[in-house]
Amino acid sequence: MAEPAPSPDLALIEQAAGILRAGGLVAMPTETVYGLAADASNPEAVARLYESKGRPRFNPLIAHVRDVEMARREAVVSPLAGRLMAAFWPGPLTIVLPVAPAGTVCDLARAGLETVALRCPAHEWARALILAFGGPVVAPSANRSGHVSPTLAAHVAADLAGKVGLILDAGPCPVGIESTIVAVHGEIVTLLRSGAVPAGAIEAVIGGKLARESGGGISAPGMLKSHYAPKARLRLNVPAPEAGEGFLGFGPGAADMNLSPAGDLAEAAANLFAMLRAMDTQFDRIAVAPVPAEGLGEAINDRLARAAHRDS
Repeated sequence: MAEPAPSPDLALIEQAAGILRAGGLVAMPTETVYGLAADASNPEAVARLYESKGRPRFNPLIAHVRDVEMARREAVVSPLAGRLMAAFWPGPLTIVLPVAPAGTVCDLARAGLETVALRCPAHEWARALILAFGGPVVAPSANRSGHVSPTLAAHVAADLAGKVGLILDAGPCPVGIESTIVAVHGEIVTLLRSGAVPAGAIEAVIGGKLARESGGGISAPGMLKSHYAPKARLRLNVPAPEAGEGFLGFGPGAADMNLSPAGDLAEAAANLFAMLRAMDTQFDRIAVAPVPAEGLGEAINDRLARAAHRDS
């Protein structure tokens, strides 16, 4: 089991909040992955964030809020959305809702959409930073766009050295995989991205099945077909490697690295990005063992499929 994160360093938190107020960028730990934080209301800061990541501007950003009260200032929160917030916040569920008339998340951060993606993180460092800053912060993964997401401060430094004002180092991210994203339209909840909250847990709260996104547009972060991509070529759902391939295992058996020798999906999720990063430095081709597609396995397979995709 991972060591608990150290208590927030309040002096560093205040320094980070000052950087955000000045339009700068801060890498902040969350329970999912490290995020590259910027003032959600400041289009210049958001533009700097996009530039630092090389992120496509049609891919909207998640605004991180301190609590439900802050969320209600940014979005129109229906009773159904309120039930989801009560059940899963703080935690790794992002909810896409209509923008409130007085919402402060800028148009650039929303990629021009009339909706806003909101999350209340569970990590105490992230919550302390949002409280000290006093408003929402956008915080996509703190890596170059399309690269493997960072679960350690060292991953952030490797990707974004010189492009971030401060890296708040609170150790490994305990969940290690991004938030689940849903959109709430009236009484319909649509799954936009699989993630750390399993679909079944959400369905238990809403008392019915999630709708599934069928359109071709980009309505939430993480929906690009090619994403989380290492330089190495990935071959998925294979029991053994071919000659010259590295092998990323799952469950018992020999492997160059193993997401979880015990077959634990939570352990696999926490290890996924760090192991992809490590293997990407050693191999040009990586074979990946099958991972069950239930629960967290759905999100793990989603990330692997995006990592393996190559545009033609």
